[in-house]
Amino acid sequence: MNRYTISNLKPSMRAEIAQAAALLQRVFAPQGSWVTQAEADEEVAEMLAPERILRVALAEEQVIGWIGGIPGYDGNVWELHPLVVAPEWQGQGIGTALVRDFEVLVLAKGGLTIQLGSDDVTGATSLSGVDLYTDIWEKLRTIRNLKRHPFEFYQKQGYTIIGVVPDANGRGRPDILMGKRVGQ
Repeated sequence: MNRYTISNLKPSMRAEIAQAAALLQRVFAPQGSWVTQAEADEEVAEMLAPERILRVALAEEQVIGWIGGIPGYDGNVWELHPLVVAPEWQGQGIGTALVRDFEVLVLAKGGLTIQLGSDDVTGATSLSGVDLYTDIWEKLRTIRNLKRHPFEFYQKQGYTIIGVVPDANGRGRPDILMGKRVGQ
């Protein structure tokens, strides 16, 4: 089993910052997010703001995954944004470990809820390519995963679908909203 650690990504960690941005671009560019390296660099720089959370999973001094968090609603609600794990490390518990670590930090900061958006830009769910303005609740109730969309990963972590933003990424390309209460 490969060993890794999870820690804060700090502004002084230049090599790891570059690796985190490169990983973000590599994983998300095919889906239309952070298409250029400059966009990924900017995202990581924004996530380094002091009020935010940015945690990295490191194996042999290489960033193999990372998670970010943005406070909202006076710190009561935190947005999990983004979560990325290198494809060659997926399925080994790194995403789960990053989410659990993030939840502990959010709780320690007094957060009550974590929310996230999980875009469907590739037709990966039954919510893609349909009119979500008609019978939306039935479509959410009967959502199906067609192409390994991450909503099921989040459900396994205890997150619930709490809504959807139809056409968030273009016609027929929704953002699936998920949330979880932390603590008691």
